[in-house]
This record gives sequence, structure tokens and C-alpha cells, in this order.
Amino acid sequence: SFNLSFLLMSVSSGLHLVVDTLVFIFIKFHDPASSPSRIHLHSHYFYSFNRTNSVLTKLLLASPNSPLQYPMQGFTVRPLTSTPIPGMVHSLQLYQGHIKLKVLVNSIRMFYDNISIIIADDSFEPQKMTGEHIQHYIMPPAQGWFAGRNLAVSQVTTKYFLWVDDDFVFTKDTKIEQLVEVMEAVPELDLGGTVHGAQFYFSLIYDEGNDKEGGCLYRRSREKYHHLPGHPQCVMVSGVINFFLARTDAVQRVGFDPKLQRVAHSEFFMDGLGSLMVASCNHVSIGHQQKNGKSGLYSKYRHPSNSDQEFKYQLHFFKNNLKCILFG
Repeated sequence: SFNLSFLLMSVSSGLHLVVDTLVFIFIKFHDPASSPSRIHLHSHYFYSFNRTNSVLTKLLLASPNSPLQYPMQGFTVRPLTSTPIPGMVHSLQLYQGHIKLKVLVNSIRMFYDNISIIIADDSFEPQKMTGEHIQHYIMPPAQGWFAGRNLAVSQVTTKYFLWVDDDFVFTKDTKIEQLVEVMEAVPELDLGGTVHGAQFYFSLIYDEGNDKEGGCLYRRSREKYHHLPGHPQCVMVSGVINFFLARTDAVQRVGFDPKLQRVAHSEFFMDGLGSLMVASCNHVSIGHQQKNGKSGLYSKYRHPSNSDQEFKYQLHFFKNNLKCILFG
């Protein structure tokens, strides 16, 4: 699946401060506050605090959207006017085949002729893609979805990226600037659209349980929280389909676990629970290429075996301290 990325160029500089390490040794007498029960309550409080608080609970003071601040603050999308999107990038991971890739790229060029395209290719017989504004990275075969997505996103230098599958196709309704308009109005938001008229999204409900046994995670398909204020065409959710516009820095903070090599879409949003703010919008859509016969090799790597599923659950339970995961 291709990680398609549309982003706005941003440049940042870092200041590194070196501080000498100080070691303090404290010797104290018994304090009732240090009893096992108090320590347990203290650890439980901070565990709950970290689960229920995020950067979204802090007040954000946004600077004016001035041309002098571009590209740090993005750009202004004026209503009822055509607004070019500068510095957008597509980053893709190839697994369907190069014929579908060419169809996708040609459809992109029909509507966005200057957008850069990043391709992470882990196919067994890669065919070099050439052309203006195309970056094609060939990986060792069958490295998996998330390894390819990590590679593609690591090469993105723009503010946003658009994520799509390799068998999608751009249409007249694939108006990325309309998603950008919503994201510029709502800080920290990631947006999903519709694919071939289907709007897929889900919510994640977390029950933290206790420290010993762990919690439970519930994924509920087509369940939303509420509408996005000021944008009735969008609803707040936990995860969306493989067609969404995301903020590069937010996705890079969460990352894609390379241990998950096969079907692993919902797992990214599970890892981002509490740090990603996600919405699904129905006013921007993308097409889906017609299905054709798949080779046995494709089916082997596209559809996970029972052992792959068992490994995925074991990874979930250990990494997230869970005792159960329920899908509905």
C-alpha cells in the first residue's frame, strides 16, 4: 500500500544545550507516605493521568497567518477561490503491482502536476519509476507495510502528507485543498475522507483495568463521537480508512511498528490513542481501481496467517498492557 504524502514545506532549527550530570544521594527515615499502598495509589494516579491527558488539553496560542511566517505556519486557503498547494508530497508503499502504480500516478498528475511522489517499494520484482517529482526507494522484498511507511514518511519534509493505497485513483472529487482548509482551521487534527463512496471509520474505547491484569481495548466500527464544530461534514473518531491527510510531525511521533508486517492499519491508531486527534469527512473522496486476479505470492503476503494474527495480539497485549482486544 502506498503512503501518499501531501505536505507543506517547513524548516526548523534546533538548539542543543549540554548540562553536566548531577547525582544526589538521599538518606531518609521511614515515612508513612512511602508505604506500599500510598506508592500504589501514586503510580495509579500518574498512569491514569498519562492515559487521559495529552497535548490537546493544553491551551494553544496560534500566531497570525502571515506570509512572512510561511512555511512555518502553513498558508491561507481563501473560500470560493482556487488555491495552489505548495510543497505537497505523495509517499507510497508498493505491494499491488506496478500497473496499478502507473494508473495512480497518472491520475495524480491529472489534478496535481507539481506534487512530489515518494514510493517505498518492497516488491519482489521492482521496476524503477522515473519522472519529474518522483522519489522511488527500493527496499528488500517483503519488508512489510509499516517498515515501508516508516521509510516513506521519513523522507517527507512538508507540513502535511496524504496517505493512500496503491490501488486508489484520483477523481474530480479528490480535492485535497478542502481537507487542508479544515486542518488549517483546527490545530492538531488529522482528516480522513471517503473511498469509492464508502466512509469507513471507527472509535476506540479503552478500559484501563488494573496494573496487574491490564486493560481492555474496544474497536467499534462506524461509531463516532460527535461532529467537528464548524464543519458539519466531519465527525470526530479514533481511526479512518487508508485515505487521509495527516500532520507529518504528529505521525512521526507515533510511528509505525515495523514488527507488524502484514495487515496492520488499525494498529497505528491504537498506538496513537491519546496523542492523535482524528476526524472523518465525507466531502472529499478518492476512487478505487477495479479488482483483478491476484497472484499466489501476493495473496500469501497480503492475507496474514493464523500465526501472524497470534503474534499481532501478543505484541498488543505486551506493549500496551492489555488483557483483551474486542472488535465490533
